[in-house]
Amino acid sequence: MYERTMKALQRLNYIFIIFFLIGGCKAPENKVTENENSIEIIVSCGDDSNLERYINEGWTIKQEYSEEKVCSWTTVAASKDCNLEKDKGCKIVKPDKIGEEKFYLLEK
Repeated sequence: MYERTMKALQRLNYIFIIFFLIGGCKAPENKVTENENSIEIIVSCGDDSNLERYINEGWTIKQEYSEEKVCSWTTVAASKDCNLEKDKGCKIVKPDKIGEEKFYLLEK
């Protein structure tokens, strides 16, 4: 029975590692891509953007959509009897804060 529990925890650990690799560990970004008459603004995890500045300059929002994104990660013990300082194999990484990544397509 103990082996079955350890295998389940090991699978859970792999799942968290995959989420970590997919989500990445980048800092929140505010990316602006400019074309002649269109701009794409990406706002991650509630980071402040200059969207109002562009709207005041005469840009209009043509398209807006959002996706869920992991903003930060935390390391926790895989079980109650796990010692994080001594047992490196019992650490798992899980999402700490989940936010939104918003995409705005602006046109002049």
